[in-house]
Amino acid sequence: MRLDLFLRNSGIIPRRSRAQEACQEGLVSVDGQVAKPATEVHVGQRLRIAIGMQVREYEILDLPSVPVAKHQRADCAKLLSQDRVQLDW
Repeated sequence: MRLDLFLRNSGIIPRRSRAQEACQEGLVSVDGQVAKPATEVHVGQRLRIAIGMQVREYEILDLPSVPVAKHQRADCAKLLSQDRVQLDW
């Protein structure tokens, strides 16, 4: 499954266009490698997403073919860590 579709269908990034932008800007990595929107993802891989002041890491648990409801999102990706970016001024 394409990375941008996974991000949308799992609810991590609600819009596919925004998921594509995040990938093109280098904000999404798969298993430590910066990923493009068309990167194929598989169950067990780890995602790192840095949007705004948040950096989140997920493990892919399932590849939903359609967008899932909010109460089912935890079945698609497990949140491993969530950090806030600290600015040193």
